[in-house]
Amino acid sequence: MTRETTRSNYNRLSRWYDLFSSSERRFTETGLRLLDPKPGETILEIGFGTGHAIAALAQRAHVWGIDLSPGMLAVTEENLRRARLLEGVTLQLGDATRLPFPDGMFDAVFLSFTLELFPEDEIPLVLAECRRALRPGGRLGVVALAKKDSRAVRVYEWFHAKLPQVVDCRPIHVEALLAANRFQVRQVAEARIWGLPATAVVGVKQ
Repeated sequence: MTRETTRSNYNRLSRWYDLFSSSERRFTETGLRLLDPKPGETILEIGFGTGHAIAALAQRAHVWGIDLSPGMLAVTEENLRRARLLEGVTLQLGDATRLPFPDGMFDAVFLSFTLELFPEDEIPLVLAECRRALRPGGRLGVVALAKKDSRAVRVYEWFHAKLPQVVDCRPIHVEALLAANRFQVRQVAEARIWGLPATAVVGVKQ
């Protein structure tokens, strides 16, 4: 899908997204535990959705968030305001292939069910931007559907090809992608979501 199609899709879904994303949220929490945010760290979340990971991070770190969708940003701001966490968070619209942050700004970067939304040729651009924005030794946490040789994955990919606006995520080789883009994989956790394999990976900038 184009950027504009993706933006429009998530703007439309923003008010209802939490109704069908509870399975994702549970594994996002696993990814956050692997990332192990430390008090006082500066952390960026790319594709923050309705803000559940942002809210968890904001309780111990200085958090920045970037998302393509104005609708998601508005919902996240509202959720953080209700939780009295908005003051410690900086949210903005933007494109992860061109992060509007200086080199070495962050201790950690986190993406949950976001990296697989990018076209295959743009994923290395996103990971390169994550590397650039991380300090030396900084951590990258990625949670995503995992590309495995299984019937469930093949059926899901068929629906993704036919109905990309509805089935927008697609399984990817998370560990291999991080390794190919000069992150040393340190921790991995696996689960199944909607019967599909999912992986949470933390890599360290080399």
